[in-house]
Amino acid sequence: MTDEHRAWAYLSRVTEPPSHEVAAYVADVGPVEAAARIKKRDVAPQIARLTEARHDIDCAAEDLEVLARLGGRLVTPEDPDFPQLALTSFNGAAVRDRPAGRPPMVLWVVGEESLADVAERACSIVGTRAATSYGEHQAADLAAGLAERDVAVVSGGAFGIDGVAHRATLGADGLTVAVLAGGVDVPYPSAHLAMLHRIGEQGLLVSEYPPGVRPARYRFLTRNRLVAALSGATVVVEAGLRSGAANTAGWAEALGRPVCAYPGPVTSSASAGCHALIRNGAFLVTRVEEVVEMVGAAGEIAPEPDRPSSPLDGLTDVELRAYEALPRRGARTIDQVAVAAGLPPTELLGPLATLELAGLVLRREGKWRLATR
Repeated sequence: MTDEHRAWAYLSRVTEPPSHEVAAYVADVGPVEAAARIKKRDVAPQIARLTEARHDIDCAAEDLEVLARLGGRLVTPEDPDFPQLALTSFNGAAVRDRPAGRPPMVLWVVGEESLADVAERACSIVGTRAATSYGEHQAADLAAGLAERDVAVVSGGAFGIDGVAHRATLGADGLTVAVLAGGVDVPYPSAHLAMLHRIGEQGLLVSEYPPGVRPARYRFLTRNRLVAALSGATVVVEAGLRSGAANTAGWAEALGRPVCAYPGPVTSSASAGCHALIRNGAFLVTRVEEVVEMVGAAGEIAPEPDRPSSPLDGLTDVELRAYEALPRRGARTIDQVAVAAGLPPTELLGPLATLELAGLVLRREGKWRLATR
């Protein structure tokens, strides 16, 4: 346990994250010096005001011991594991203008995977806690499909769509990341204790809050920016018009990430938020391939979906006009076909012969008729 890590752990608790002013001060003087000066109140008035309530709370050693018992680590900007590339999107004006629109100062992480590597090929799946069977099916199908294509699934560990996405990824032996609104030692919701434990063993638990911090409503909204930032795209499966999922989509848009939404029944209030997102420019998606196209490597283009085939596929315009000039019952002479098609008889002989070879039309006693299909 180094002095730097103890300093970072103290600084993680001394203000409610994210604190742009404190982070800038730490970047200026370094974490050890910043922690020492804040404790002694030897700082500028603005920093003193921001740290007034918590400057005398130093449980960094205990926090790091709790993290160690969980098999976790404190990831700082000095570590190669810090997802610096993913977090550069916080430099944009659109996100800086939003409350809490700043990157985390440090991250408390449980799990063996490199967070920086995971963030390079990841997709967040979010949605309502009150999911319908339709939404659960779509979320599970999408998460399993992403896992099969080596895309990490990021979500918030909540009831509903979040939990379905995490479990489906684990079931497909994929990698999933739960971004928490409290300490990594505080399972929330408590009913997801076993699931969160599995995620810590097989994937990653991530939080910018130190151990022991309880989730709160404003922390969920602040947490949502990290769900979006650690993902190449955000997919909303079901959401109300005002919801945490819609908030995450808003963060993704501000961060310059693609926002995708699954459509649902127009009568379903659970899909109203998705329909609003689509109306306002989100990508409508229905297949995992369409999502991988946005988060995968260059050249991973979604194949065209299979479409019903018809014997008329591939006909030229003249051949199709000749075919449609024949009645459903009975037969016509070449002159009658020419009138119906609006083409000279000489231009129809070749196309009709081609149609006959294809088994689409028949010629009997100088007249043409449709073949029985």
